[in-house]
Amino acid sequence: MPELWWWAGAAVVVSLLAAYLVWTDRRVERLHARASSAAAALDAHLLRRAAAAAVLAEQLDAVELYAAARIALDAGSRLDPGTALGTGPRLGTVADSGEREAAENDLTRQLRRLAPTTGLAAAEPVIAASRRVALARQVHTDSVRDALINRDRPLVRLFGMARGHPRPRYFDIDEPTLTPSLTEPPRQITPHQVAPRSDVKT
Repeated sequence: MPELWWWAGAAVVVSLLAAYLVWTDRRVERLHARASSAAAALDAHLLRRAAAAAVLAEQLDAVELYAAARIALDAGSRLDPGTALGTGPRLGTVADSGEREAAENDLTRQLRRLAPTTGLAAAEPVIAASRRVALARQVHTDSVRDALINRDRPLVRLFGMARGHPRPRYFDIDEPTLTPSLTEPPRQITPHQVAPRSDVKT
């Protein structure tokens, strides 16, 4: 009888360990899929921003801005995040040489150099696209961080659970959010800068 209980206990332990390994493997796969989807979303928003910047450059006859927008579009078309055109490395993978990051940073700098008199109506598509890029980049950064933390766990490395997934990497670009003037950096409002409401009774 004691041997029976020993074997029963061992079977329970093995079953729990197997269930945990299966759960961990699925988590690794899920986190890498999330990072890949975030990279595809970021790529799409970057392409939309570059296209909007090219249109704005044509309206303003801004040669340097148009060139930067075209370079960003070309750099994006050479990557393959799964949904965009191209057969090259995917955005945010080790195979990506960083050319895309340099192109996007140059486009951001060109946008910030525009004269403050640029009409808000003409610049609104670029401003809105830049906000979406900032949000997509944050989501991508969080997804990559979670995937890297998970794949570097000892158990994951021991069983090679992340072997079939390319190692994701951060997409390092400057803050893309633009203000309506396009030349001033985004203003950070601190609590003491918020004016008190006049309708509050004291």
